[in-house]
Amino acid sequence: MSFESHEHYMLRAFSLALRGFSAGGCPIGAVLVDNASGDILGEGHNGLVQEGNPILHGEMAALRCAGRLKNRHAATMYTTLQPCFMCTGAITQFGIPRVVIGDVRNAGSDETIAFLRGRGVEVIVLDPATSPAARDCIELAARFRREKPDLWLEDWGGGPSPRLQPQP
Repeated sequence: MSFESHEHYMLRAFSLALRGFSAGGCPIGAVLVDNASGDILGEGHNGLVQEGNPILHGEMAALRCAGRLKNRHAATMYTTLQPCFMCTGAITQFGIPRVVIGDVRNAGSDETIAFLRGRGVEVIVLDPATSPAARDCIELAARFRREKPDLWLEDWGGGPSPRLQPQP
């Protein structure tokens, strides 16, 4: 990468997450960056509350903002929280080769990271010991989970469906 640091772009994603949180929504932000120029192609934050849209997660908002592109094969997705399976699917569908994550502690498991890596996506998880942006992402998501557990659960699809759980 010959442009700004991962920290720079994660701080931008965090500012978007904070904007969403300050407006009463889910604190997840994302920025899609062109790997060659460092230009931001698209950015956004979770819009569940603000737009009443359950599929407008931070990553989806960044993709929507970027609009039509021939491809996204030379881009990096910065996201404040480990992507859910819906966003992971979009990342792989559009061939985004790199994802940088600020917070994996507040996610349920590492399944989506394994899925991305299994499809050749480079996954970089920022270390909160050395990244202030990662610490901010972790702290904001943890605060949101404490203060609005029902909204957290709603954003993740309402929790596991009892009808789809493995039977003994």
